[in-house]
Amino acid sequence: MIKHVARGFTLIELLVVIAIIALLMAILMPALQRAKDQARDQACKSNLKGVGLGIRMYLDDNEYTMPDMHTHTINCNGHLWWNASGTPLRAGDSRAYWGIAYIDYVKERKLFGCPAFRNFCEILSQELLYQAHPKYIYTSAFGANGWLTEENTNAIPRHAEVIMCHDHMEPRIENGANSGNSDMLFPSPTGVNLTHYREGGGRWRFYRGIFRHNVRSGDEFRTGGSLNILWLDSHVSSLNETTGQDVLKRWYDPLDKN
Repeated sequence: MIKHVARGFTLIELLVVIAIIALLMAILMPALQRAKDQARDQACKSNLKGVGLGIRMYLDDNEYTMPDMHTHTINCNGHLWWNASGTPLRAGDSRAYWGIAYIDYVKERKLFGCPAFRNFCEILSQELLYQAHPKYIYTSAFGANGWLTEENTNAIPRHAEVIMCHDHMEPRIENGANSGNSDMLFPSPTGVNLTHYREGGGRWRFYRGIFRHNVRSGDEFRTGGSLNILWLDSHVSSLNETTGQDVLKRWYDPLDKN
């Protein structure tokens, strides 16, 4: 009578299988990460399109005039939708987010959110002393163009070439006031943009929160990624990481000829 002896895997065979699995994971993980990044990017663009539609409805009902966003104070230049007691803020309240001005038209606050922004909410909420859980600023992901304040949009040419808002860590992008153009995409006098957020700037820790989509580099001051822009005509586009030489000032200030 012949006995069949059960034969298990040898150590070498197990090691070969483990090595193959590790190799496959090394090949697949970057592809999975890219797919995840692309999904976040598309979600952000979709949200921006929703915001754009709401802003167009606001303009239709308000004689095509933008709300007042320029105060030289912290009003409309914060990330918050509620105060410490949970009461909804109004446009112009201290630390209020600019999106509040449009909330009757952009009904869902989540449209002001960006999935790629959440990675930066914790340090943002801590360092800017909001004393709130990071989740309260998940839906404060875009920076509004500070030049568009009380502007009659009928007088603005080329709506498709004027920025309404875009990915940023700054809630309201300064319109040439104290910080100059250090928060803008176009170059400063030094030839490099976003100087407030680059090495040596006061908010250098937040740089990676600007060109935060489809990131390709782990460098503190270079992501290899892109940001998303909502234009005044409500279309959305992407812009690859740049020091600003390919960005026109009139994208922010529609009356500028440069």
